[in-house]
Amino acid sequence: MPPHQIEVNEGRIEYEEIPGDPALAPLVFLHEGLGSVSTWRSFPADLASATGRRGLVYSRHGHGRSGFLDRQRGIDYMHREAIDTLQVVLTSLGYGRPVLVGHSDGASIALIYAGSDVGPADALVLMAPHVIVEDRTIAGIETARETFLASDLADRLARHHDDPVSTFWGWNDMWLSAGFREWDIRDLLPGVTCPVLTVQCADDPYGTLTQLDLIENTVAAPVTRSVFDGCGHSPHLERPNETLEAIVAFLADLERPAWVPPPQQHTSAG
Repeated sequence: MPPHQIEVNEGRIEYEEIPGDPALAPLVFLHEGLGSVSTWRSFPADLASATGRRGLVYSRHGHGRSGFLDRQRGIDYMHREAIDTLQVVLTSLGYGRPVLVGHSDGASIALIYAGSDVGPADALVLMAPHVIVEDRTIAGIETARETFLASDLADRLARHHDDPVSTFWGWNDMWLSAGFREWDIRDLLPGVTCPVLTVQCADDPYGTLTQLDLIENTVAAPVTRSVFDGCGHSPHLERPNETLEAIVAFLADLERPAWVPPPQQHTSAG
């Protein structure tokens, strides 16, 4: 069955929708640097089922079955995704005030969207987010380049992308460019005013827990943290049960009404 498609800015975007309760804030899934609709596997449907919420999963331009990019990415590509593309996708498909569920680059895009006040977000779920570029990040991306050149990674990526070679180098070249080493979104974090859940593996090859510390210490909202041992960059795939439990509990807390003290009883003297 071909994916649904809409025209957004630079071309077509593939997307899938998951039914759920329209009264609850919808889940919108933002994939990683080599991600697409299909790389999420069953996670979006599993989370939607566990929370009763409807969901939206889409592939950014140059990913999955979406249209190819007709230009080279700039250092601000995640800002453009958050401020230009994401806003149009949400408006076009009717996903107002979503819970943004982002992984890696997608988590950074969620932070930029919420911190730039582009549009309202009900909450952020940030898995393996990037706020700054660390030495570990560069080392991990250099390793990915070596793996791509020496293995069948391109063939494996072809299961998820129409042009896996362009998808890989578009991501890898940008992150390893000299200018990108200074990429930093800490200035946007104080603008994040909705509740945040951060999820990361302690052994993530692309970032340390410093990323979570920066978010927790800078955003203007409550932050809940979940860290898992013995896994890498994709907690939703490597620790799916624990990740689902953490997100379900986080969203359940948001649905509970805040406690309000009962009015004081006044009695008349005499």
